[in-house]
Amino acid sequence: MTKLVINPNVKKSKIHKEIYGHFSEHLGRCIYEGLYVGEYSPIPNVNGMRTDVVEALKEMKIPVLRWPGGCFADEYHWMDGIGPKEDRKKMINTHWGGVVEDNSFGTHEFFELCRQLGCEAYVNGNVGSGTVREMSEWVEYMTFDGVSPMADLRKKNGHEDSWDVAFFGVGNENWGCGGNMTPEFYGNEYRRYQTYVRDYKADKKIYKIACGANVDDYEWTERVLHTCFRHSQSSQHGFMDGLSLHYYTHPEGWEIKGSATDFDDKVWYKTLSKTLYMEELINRHGAIMDKYDPEKKIGMIVDEWGTWFTVEPGTNPGFLYQQNTMRDALVAGINLNIFNKHSDRVHMANLAQLVNVLQSVILTEGEKMLLTPTYHVFNMYKYHQDAELLESHLDTKTIGVDDAHQVPNMTESVSVDTEGVMHITITNLSLDEAYDVDALILERPVTEVKGEILAEEMHAMNTFEEPENVKVKEFKNVKITDKGIAFTVPACSVLHLAVK
Repeated sequence: MTKLVINPNVKKSKIHKEIYGHFSEHLGRCIYEGLYVGEYSPIPNVNGMRTDVVEALKEMKIPVLRWPGGCFADEYHWMDGIGPKEDRKKMINTHWGGVVEDNSFGTHEFFELCRQLGCEAYVNGNVGSGTVREMSEWVEYMTFDGVSPMADLRKKNGHEDSWDVAFFGVGNENWGCGGNMTPEFYGNEYRRYQTYVRDYKADKKIYKIACGANVDDYEWTERVLHTCFRHSQSSQHGFMDGLSLHYYTHPEGWEIKGSATDFDDKVWYKTLSKTLYMEELINRHGAIMDKYDPEKKIGMIVDEWGTWFTVEPGTNPGFLYQQNTMRDALVAGINLNIFNKHSDRVHMANLAQLVNVLQSVILTEGEKMLLTPTYHVFNMYKYHQDAELLESHLDTKTIGVDDAHQVPNMTESVSVDTEGVMHITITNLSLDEAYDVDALILERPVTEVKGEILAEEMHAMNTFEEPENVKVKEFKNVKITDKGIAFTVPACSVLHLAVK
């Protein structure tokens, strides 16, 4: 028996709902065809937003959505996307496929989407090719209710009331596609740009996010923080509320990446091993942040994460369209357990990307839509949102098929929600072995337990011909004991237990 010990008396940190956030970029078919089909489409929509996609995302309780990029953010000029659609400028999307971007989805459409989803807005500003004035005026356009040129322009364009911008990113990947800057240069640019991201609403402070590191670039984290904290008040914590981190899982390396659907046992464990590297990144970047911010006022914002495989055969390589299997489900479950466990520092995470791009939760093809295995993991884990992380420990063993990519056989996290229900999420990384778990729940008798599980063969996926190959099923293989609960976790599975 594997021992799981849970101490309900030790609440470690709040699991911010934004950890379950998502990302939508003007990339491939994420926005156009995925989220937005236009008001005159035969596909059912409300103000141009796909009804089927919106309803699925509401069921998943999407808490926050990042837009418009990504690399696209640092070539996006927001004024191109407002006003009558027939008058909006067209441009070439130089980063993603070289296709024409007609800007029919802009600021007003994004906030309409957020309204329909009931989620918070995370807007990413343009530092790489934009100006301080451009960014400042965008914030004014979006959030100011008084008399001003930008507020008047918004009203002229049909929206009398301002919107709420919960999160604002000052640039994106400025170490690369966002301007190829040095950390010191970006740190100074960040200080300057964020000064003009005004809080026009006393009760709606904008959470400002600085561009953080690419994977293990610890020098970037150190020098950006040094630059931002230099000659500043301690109460300003470097003029930032959050610092981003980007890390993708691609088993065969950046150039090759590997197939999303054709892989063997060795590549399975290699993929999960690389996914688990996220924990080291959080620990090491977090240690640098602790030097400057020991009270953890600044959130680590993992606003791009997920699997990145070679595109599906026959698709535009610039559209980053990939299928989604049980391997992606395990990647999602592992990462979300890691984020939960580090929720004292990780305040938001955004899976890349929402629809039809990279590790999507939804795929569309014309009027057809399907939910991916990753969607089902997010739907099972949604109960962690704004819950309290509980102290827990799971005894694990190391498994794998080669020495280079050994992984723990399971991962877990446990929280308690506002109604006192305990939520346990467990991933079984083994392809062929189920594990019996004896869960000891300290000083709390159990009266009821319900479970749901995603468990299939590692290559299992949903297709437009068979959209329910992989779906959540009721989990009954659990019993109440005198000290907690006991259950068996099947191989290649993600499990959620709700315990009263």
